[in-house]
This record gives sequence, C-alpha cells and structure tokens, in this order.
Amino acid sequence: MSKKRATITRNSDPDKQRIESFLSFLAGSPTACHAVENCSSALLKENFVCLKEEDLWKIEPGGRYFVVRNRSSLCAFIAPKKKPIQLNIAASHTDSPALKLKPNAEFYKENMLCLGLEMYGSPLLSSWLNRDLKIAGRVIYKDKAGLVKDTLVDLDKYPALIPQLAIHLDRGVNENGTMLNKQQQLVALASISAKTKDHPAYIESILKEHLPIDEIFSTDLYLVPMEQPRLFGDNQQMIASYRIDSLASVHAILTAFIHDIRPSDHAMKMMVLWDNEEVGSQTAQGAGSPFAMQVLERLMLSLSFSREDYLRLLARSLCVSVDLSHAMPPNYSDKHEPHHLVLLNKGIVIKTNAQHRYASDAHSIAVIVRLCKEGKIPFQYYVSRGDIPCGSTIGPIHAALSGMATVDIGSPQLSMHSCREIAGTIDHLSMCSLLSLYFSATE
Repeated sequence: MSKKRATITRNSDPDKQRIESFLSFLAGSPTACHAVENCSSALLKENFVCLKEEDLWKIEPGGRYFVVRNRSSLCAFIAPKKKPIQLNIAASHTDSPALKLKPNAEFYKENMLCLGLEMYGSPLLSSWLNRDLKIAGRVIYKDKAGLVKDTLVDLDKYPALIPQLAIHLDRGVNENGTMLNKQQQLVALASISAKTKDHPAYIESILKEHLPIDEIFSTDLYLVPMEQPRLFGDNQQMIASYRIDSLASVHAILTAFIHDIRPSDHAMKMMVLWDNEEVGSQTAQGAGSPFAMQVLERLMLSLSFSREDYLRLLARSLCVSVDLSHAMPPNYSDKHEPHHLVLLNKGIVIKTNAQHRYASDAHSIAVIVRLCKEGKIPFQYYVSRGDIPCGSTIGPIHAALSGMATVDIGSPQLSMHSCREIAGTIDHLSMCSLLSLYFSATE
C-alpha cells in the first residue's frame, strides 16, 4: 500500500512559485542592506516611485511610493484614491543576529591570518563554529575616477571558518557545552601566510578584486554562512536557512503588499521594514526611531491633512507586527508552555504576553482571528512558560511611539538565532495568505 504523502504547496503552482521566491530571497539577502535592496527592486518593477527623504514630496491619490533610510530600512505605501481614513500597516525587521568584522579586523597568530569579530545581537554562537563563512555587507569607497560609491558586496571566493577546540583538548565539551570567550575565541581563520612588512591588507585586496577601489572610506562587513537555503522533510515541508528570522516576515509582507497594488478608496496600505531590531531598535533606522512616523507626517502634509485629521487617522488604524515565533522542538518540549504548544505547519502564531512584551490585546487579536476564519487560515497562540521570560519585537515599540492599535504575530520557527534556522513551508504560505487578506480588507 502506498503511503499518502503530505503536500507543501497544496498542489498549487502559485504556492510553489512563492516558496521558490522565498528561497531566492533568503539566498540573496545575507544582510539587512541586501534585503532592502531586493525589496526596492521588487517595488520598482511594480512602478513604485522611490522618494528621497531630502526632497520635497508630492503624493498623488492612488500613487505608489517607497522611501529607504540608510540602505537598511524601508517604508512603502499605496495612497488611496480619496482622503485616507485608516492605515493598514504590516511591519517587520530586516536584520538578524550576526558576526560583524571589527574595523581593524586582521591580525596574525603565528602564521595564521585571523579576523576579529564582534557579536551583532544575540547569535547562537556554537552554531557558527566549523562552518564556511563568507564576507558580505556594505563598502563606501572612492573609485578610480574619484567618485564616492556606496556598494553592497557578497563575496564567496575566500571563505573563513571559526575552528573549534578538538575534543581531545576539551574532554568535557559534550557534558558541559561549548563556552566561548567573545574576545579570545570569537576569531575566524582566513588564511595561512607569512606576515611581511609589505603584505597587503587581506580584506582590502579581496574587495579590490570585485570593485574599482582607489580608497576605502568605511565598511559594514559581516561573516555570513555560505550554505544555501534548502527544502527538506517528507515532500519538502520545511525550510532550513540563515536569516529566516525575520526574512520570512519581510518576504511575506512584500509578497502580500504587491499581490494587489490597486489603491483602495479610503485606506492607506503600508509596509514598514526597520533595521536593528536585534540590538534594541534604538537607532536612526530602527523601530524606536521617528522614521515611520516622519514618513506618515509628511504624507499627511502632502495630502493637506490637519493635525486633527492625522490623530484621528491613527486612532482608526492598525499595525500588524510580523516576526517569528518559537515552535516546540522535539528534544526540548519542557521549555514550552504545555497548553500553548506551537508546532511547525500548524498555522500562523498570535503572540501574547501579560507584561506587554508583545503588543497584542483583545481588540487587535480579534482582527487577526476574524481574517483567519474568513480565509480558513489555521492559527495558534504563543505564550511563554511562566518561569521563562519571552523575547520582544518591534510591536510594543511602534505601539508606544504611535499610539496605534498593534498586534504581534509570526510564523513558527526552530533554532531561532542560529545560523541555520528551520521553518515550515505551509506556515509561510499561510502568512502570505493572511497578509494578502489584511491588505485587501481596507474599508
């Protein structure tokens, strides 16, 4: 008797294409700047107009626009045909825990050329050991013609690795776990070469192979895993990749946002992608910054709104904060609240917390539940154990800044903050479907 196989795409070609698009997005977005560049390209293909923060804006009814701040945060919106009376915002973050190269990263230990690293956010450090890591990020330089360029790089020709101490020299590692000193042991091996007085700078020489550099002014460079995203499991129901948190959310929002770009009569559709959530969001381009609220204020000014009109608009609006949620792993079920077990491919997750680490409340949750039931989209609730504090996300930060009703939702995930995370394909499709319904339910 043949075994009935599960399906990841509900036998639908659009679903298959959506998952393939997600894999491509993951592979092409090793840093926050790359993710925003890919989102910008997708919006330009849909004839969105790129606004510059330093320019005077003139917003046309029914127009499609986006603005980028510092290459790593983005706000896009579709103006309604008539005077807006509500905002439908979906928001997430573009960054992930990472290992960043220090400004003077290169140093020698005997004949080993090493790279000094700094933790960005809270990566699960043991997952980064013994892996092929490539350099990716942002370079600002003067080219051969004397022009200043701001360019993104994704270099896989010269990988580096963080070697782990052999078990013979650390006999208790399997019992006690891997302990890393973040200064002494968070070091990548890049090359074996004799240090000489005239030895060229290693990173600079690599960059000059790919860019017409005359002089480098500054960089934001990271070591990122080289292993490609892939599907696995029975009929490929799961995804393994770096940066699922929170590129799954970014891709789902983008997919839903451009699924139907027709303007509504009175609702402003908006997606906001902030950087720096993993380090607290208190930056010029993070959720704690005035970026989104400044964009909104400028929109209202361009549309001749009064302050009274603006505040009434905020009171009628909703922000859906989309991040990832902890799924129950098979080997650590005791770490999860037993009556709220979140499982892969069992639906989107509504996140709640009595300490308001998530922004969800009865009013905002009701909107999501209604949409899920309308679209026959499965959903589940996440609540952390009473003795294990939960994390947080952009939802409470944006809610406090804007006073806007906000709900925190996400897709289930295993191995969060690892360099190889796991998510379910059906959950990703469910999130895309939910957000498409949300953007279309505009009146």
